[in-house]
Amino acid sequence: MTQELSKPTSNCSVMPQKPNRELAWNIAPNLVTSFKYAWAGLSYAFITQRNFRIDVVIGTAAIALGVFLHLSRVEMTVIGLTIALVMGMELLNTALESVVDLTVKNSYHELAKIAKDCAAGAVLVSAIASVLVAGSLLLPPLLALIQSAVR
Repeated sequence: MTQELSKPTSNCSVMPQKPNRELAWNIAPNLVTSFKYAWAGLSYAFITQRNFRIDVVIGTAAIALGVFLHLSRVEMTVIGLTIALVMGMELLNTALESVVDLTVKNSYHELAKIAKDCAAGAVLVSAIASVLVAGSLLLPPLLALIQSAVR
């Protein structure tokens, strides 16, 4: 980092150099390795985070119910994006909690609590939105199916 700052910047027409990342740990050398790291993160979240597993089960059930109810492509896309939003928030929450835990170790810090609580709040907001979306898209055809079966 200090090498980059100490280099003179005399000519604007010079092509920008690749940043010196020799101090970065385990840089992904290619796209396949990047996907491998991403899969490792998903696997970690699924194995260690109860709420992520719950999100996967509920998301799978919502997709299955949407297919069963013959929802339109747009409706299924909205449900899929909503599921992805919740799962993405859950992954970000896990990442933030890990970084905060790494930083404060076994001590208590009010700012660490705020960071963790806000990240959990973001997950809650997305989960509430997903319930509203699922309710508005899945309940009407499900209730119509139940009513037609009762008659």
